[in-house]
Parts: sequence; structure tokens; C-alpha cells
Amino acid sequence: MPASQVIPHPTIALLRTESLSTAAQQEIERMILAGEIAPGAKLTEAWLSERLGISRGPIREAFRMLEEAGLVRQEKNRGVFVRDIPLDEAVEIYDLRAVMDELIGRRLATSITPEQLKKVRATVDRMEATARTGDVDGYHLLNLQFHDALVEFAGNRKLAAIYRKLVKELALFRRRNLNDRGVLPHSVAEHRQILKAIASGDAEAAGRAMYEHAIESKERMLKGAATGSAPARARAGRKG
Repeated sequence: MPASQVIPHPTIALLRTESLSTAAQQEIERMILAGEIAPGAKLTEAWLSERLGISRGPIREAFRMLEEAGLVRQEKNRGVFVRDIPLDEAVEIYDLRAVMDELIGRRLATSITPEQLKKVRATVDRMEATARTGDVDGYHLLNLQFHDALVEFAGNRKLAAIYRKLVKELALFRRRNLNDRGVLPHSVAEHRQILKAIASGDAEAAGRAMYEHAIESKERMLKGAATGSAPARARAGRKG
């Protein structure tokens, strides 16, 4: 039988499909978090199949994984849509995240290594440089990297899994919250304070800095909604 006609073993075929599904899920997630696909946008198998150069089967599986991650919703007879997080849900996520951030800060103050601290400091340096240019999208991605590194270095896999899911859901709302370039310098200062507290080895100070950063971010979000932010008002009355 010619090589081109060889039928792969079912296990190999399954692994290929799972690998493609994971790759598709990661790329679609990247596009969503980077703002290339907006909250509320409809995702179609045909468009993504052409965009990613793969068949529709892995795309369907990727949709399932993205729904589990809280980034998309599937509506019967309508299709798949990027979730648009409502204001009340964003508030709940911030409150839960604040408690988790406090735990992360406390753990890191007594366990972070010099090499890990160096990596986090380098990320904050890039955040500051990006803030000076007013690059909101670039800053948003670096901010995600900063917090992801901290939860990774905290060394609790269950905590990391739950935290990352919440952060990704919140990113659907929060990247718009950072669209005001005037917020960026203040955000950089908060991250510098977090870094300083963790480096000091003071668990209470590090936990407090992390907690206050999350709460202040929530307050900025609520202030934006109260002062007439159109995106925030629109989401306040919608369920994701």
C-alpha cells in the first residue's frame, strides 16, 4: 500500500486530533485575550478552520475546552460566542481573586527565589516601559504574565488552576478597564509596591499589597461604570 494511503492506528489518530484541538484552543484563547477577537463576537468553525489551517473537528473540541475555561459560551441553534462578562460577575471575580492574591503574596514573601524575583522584576520593567508608550494592549499582556508568574512561583497547582481560570474570565472585562492610558502609571506603581513587599520577605506586607491591588483594580472598574463608561454600562445588564 502506498505510504499516502496508510491508515494511521486509531490511537495515533486520536493523539493527532487531541494535539490539534489543544493547539487550536491555545491559539483561539490567545486571540481572545489579546483582543483580536472581541467579547460578544461569534466564532465560526469555517472561519477558524481556514484561519488555523485545520479541519473543523479539532475546532469543535477547542470550543468545548474554551467553554470549560469560561471564555466562550455555546448557544443552541445560534453558535459559539466569546463571553462578555457582566459587571456583577466581574465584581465577584475581583473579590475572590483579592483573597487568592493575598495568599499568593504571603507564600511568595517566604519562598520566592532570587532567580524568580529577577524574572518578575524584569516583567515589571517591561510593563513600565510599555506604559510610557501608551500601548494598552501590550501592557495588558505583560500584566497577565506578571500575575501568572506569581501564581506559578507560589507552588500550589490547585490554586494556580483556579486562579488562571478567574484571571482569563476577568481579562474579557478588564482589558477594557485599562483602555484609559492614565491608569497605566498608577498600575505600574502598584506592581512595583507588590514586588518590593515580596522582596522584603514580609509576608503580611506582601499579602496586603496583593490584596489592595486587586481591590483598587475593582474600585477603578466600578468608578468607570459609575461615570458612564459605555462598555461597562452595557455589560452591567447582561449575563455572560
